[in-house]
Amino acid sequence: MITGASSGIGAAAARLFADEGAAVVLMARRKDRLEELAAEIRAGHGKAVAVPGDVCSPEDVARVVARAVEEFGGLDLAFNNAGWGSLGPALHQLDDSVYDLAMEVNVRGVWNCLRAEIPVMLRQGRGGAVVNTSSVAGHCATGAVAPYIAAKHAVLGLTRAAAAEYGAQGIRVNALMAGSTRTDLLEPYLVDNPELEQAMTRRAIQKRLADPAEVARVVAWLCSDQASFVTGGAIPVDGGWSAV
Repeated sequence: MITGASSGIGAAAARLFADEGAAVVLMARRKDRLEELAAEIRAGHGKAVAVPGDVCSPEDVARVVARAVEEFGGLDLAFNNAGWGSLGPALHQLDDSVYDLAMEVNVRGVWNCLRAEIPVMLRQGRGGAVVNTSSVAGHCATGAVAPYIAAKHAVLGLTRAAAAEYGAQGIRVNALMAGSTRTDLLEPYLVDNPELEQAMTRRAIQKRLADPAEVARVVAWLCSDQASFVTGGAIPVDGGWSAV
């Protein structure tokens, strides 16, 4: 199951997982783009179903998980990737709506997903792997708006709590600490502010933005048996941003 799958890192992960032979259940709000991606995967002889929905809705998330079980017999891997963030003014100048949206999508969205996905994995009795998308903003302040930074710290906390609570049942839970990535969410800011890309990459060792496929490859590794002894981790995919 992949949330935020209609574009960016989520879409790249959907293509990669399908190429590796996984059956993928794709969730996002943008129905048309989601269905186009599922059709593309099926045209390449992969297995994919699109289930439009909003991670902020527990009912929507439960419906997607139920569809995964119905279509493919279970749920073994989950990439809880849907998120929202922005650049903007200082904390005291922000409207409450910015805080509400950042917390709803980034934190409650992951919360809703974990609460629907984990019971299925427990019932199956064969473990599973979950990756939650946090950010370098889950390590420290990055220049993004303050509620986004707080939300991504919270995602890391939920990840560690879930890893600790369900490790004995063979469920691994890790956080993806993604750096600046060239996604649809970021692109409008880059167009309007050409100097922003340099500012976002100045601190990193690799002074460029990530391609979504580069991030997706780390997700695939975390979900694979190659990462069988990795859980509760905050895995940086940031071109060295957090190392210096």
